[in-house]
Amino acid sequence: MRHTTRLTVAQALIRFLSRQYTERDGRRHRLIAATWGIFGHGNVAGIGQALLETGRADMPFLQGRNEQAMVHAAVGFARQSGRLSAHAVTTSIGPGATNLVTGAALATINRIPVLLLPGDAFATRPADPVLQQLEVPYAGDVSVNDTLRPVSRHFDRITRPEALIPAALQAMRVLADPVQTGAVTLALPQDVQAEAYDWPEEFFAERVWGVRRPRPDRDELAHAAEAVRAAARPLVIAGGGIRHSGAQTALAAFAEATGIPVASTQAGKGALPYDHPADVGGVGHTGTATADALARGADLVIAAGTRLTDFTTASATLFQNPAVRFIGLNLDPYDAHKLAARPLVADAREALEELRTALAGHRVDPAYEAAYRRAKAGWEERVDRAYAVPREDEDEPPTQAQLLGLLDGLVDAGDILINAAGSLPGDLHQLWRSRSADQYHVEYGYSCMGYEIPAALGTALAAPDRPVWALVGDGTYLMNPTEIVTAVQEGVPIKVVIVDNHGYASIGGLSGAVGGEGFGTAYRFRAGDGSYTGPPLPVDLAANAASLGMAVIRTRTVGDLRKALAEAREADRPTCVYARTRTPDTVSGPPPAQAWWDVPVAETATRTAAVGAREEYDRQAAQRRRHL
Repeated sequence: MRHTTRLTVAQALIRFLSRQYTERDGRRHRLIAATWGIFGHGNVAGIGQALLETGRADMPFLQGRNEQAMVHAAVGFARQSGRLSAHAVTTSIGPGATNLVTGAALATINRIPVLLLPGDAFATRPADPVLQQLEVPYAGDVSVNDTLRPVSRHFDRITRPEALIPAALQAMRVLADPVQTGAVTLALPQDVQAEAYDWPEEFFAERVWGVRRPRPDRDELAHAAEAVRAAARPLVIAGGGIRHSGAQTALAAFAEATGIPVASTQAGKGALPYDHPADVGGVGHTGTATADALARGADLVIAAGTRLTDFTTASATLFQNPAVRFIGLNLDPYDAHKLAARPLVADAREALEELRTALAGHRVDPAYEAAYRRAKAGWEERVDRAYAVPREDEDEPPTQAQLLGLLDGLVDAGDILINAAGSLPGDLHQLWRSRSADQYHVEYGYSCMGYEIPAALGTALAAPDRPVWALVGDGTYLMNPTEIVTAVQEGVPIKVVIVDNHGYASIGGLSGAVGGEGFGTAYRFRAGDGSYTGPPLPVDLAANAASLGMAVIRTRTVGDLRKALAEAREADRPTCVYARTRTPDTVSGPPPAQAWWDVPVAETATRTAAVGAREEYDRQAAQRRRHL
């Protein structure tokens, strides 16, 4: 006789999730380690009751303040966990569910697993419409949750209890798949959540989902080795796939054996520590002069675990050698074929190890190696100059680069830095000296303002013994500070550094460069002519952070900031360092962009700034290439 257990759909789902595991390299991890939630009428009597009944031992619960922020926190946790463990996020129907869309897009674009469990409108339609139900005259089965379809890697709606079984299994398959992973959505009608069903006991058995490490195809590996041997100026571009694979050691061994330099994307930065002889820093629009010069002259680019976004390729203008060819080393065939690359479809660690073996005895020309090492040393001198604090600046507000320099002098390999948007990603990609494989956490696939604070919370939950810093500008802070409350509630000692420069400084600079004259980018009162050019707004972000429960350290000068960062690092409660910065001057500041980024400029205009910007745009755009 088949044994069954009578539970509601919600109770069955939570019990099922509590017994799912991933396994890679012989190590097992809890697949869904906790559930975030904000409750409303669409999930309070379903998933909410099920979490209460299941208990914290089997499914820990985390109380969020903003639905989008809960997803960001879950992404931070999953990234820090190597994508081997993830969180679920439950919301009510209506606005709670649609607030998930931005977070889901971020997770899917960055290929980070998160399970979304939004409530949904009644499946049985006892009244029509119910509160927060979207009425679509031509389709009765559409709800607001359908907005999650294009930003989810897998989507299902559970309209009958028995449908949960195949849906839940498919959801776990996608979450654990290193190629397909991202946001997975199971939309749960509120009546179905509370409906009871006799579930087969096998559904609740412990289940282990193996995370694959595919080895390279023999012929693809041979072609790749032949291409490397024939190249005079090869370059590796390390992307986020190196981190997800845990391939940092294999990459270092490959670089040491061959002498091939390694540049990094935002997601790949830290794949080699900054002081590794082969590391040449970030590449692309926000890259170093060393890495970008190597990319321009490369005759072979090994794109290892990267999606080759427009920032990495400088909007298709970076790789200028007429003879350049590409090897696409990627677990995803879609990415492996980009730029007409010869594909090497495999796990990054396995492919790098086997390619190194295939190249035994091969090494780049010593002159090439010596040249890029000299160029790297020159770039490090530029970083020193940007970080430097002249004696006369000690009592002045810091530049943003000086702030990073002070933090650089304080941290060790255990610290983790989180950022996503504004001018900081560019400065960090160029200047930051990554000391460990997971210290650099910049979300630049979606570059989502408001990511940093909740992601720091999730990251700290995954790495509870390490200092976790959220670096935010004033614009980003105002977008999403709510999870400060959760950090205070849970006693998670994240460190938030607020860089206040009175507006959207990054986009303000970009606006000036593309003929927009900084329009609408400063936080200022209106002037007499109606423009936002009056005095700065009297916004006190430090007081806001304090009102949410953080310990706050205000700073005015470089000297204040130096002491405040050290104090925050040792703090055992959530702590905010508030710093007003000044505009970089000729002594201290990041170098200008070393490569182009395509932001279209008005083709016809009457204002001088836009006319001049269009001339520069046409000059740069003429360098675009299609690699065939």
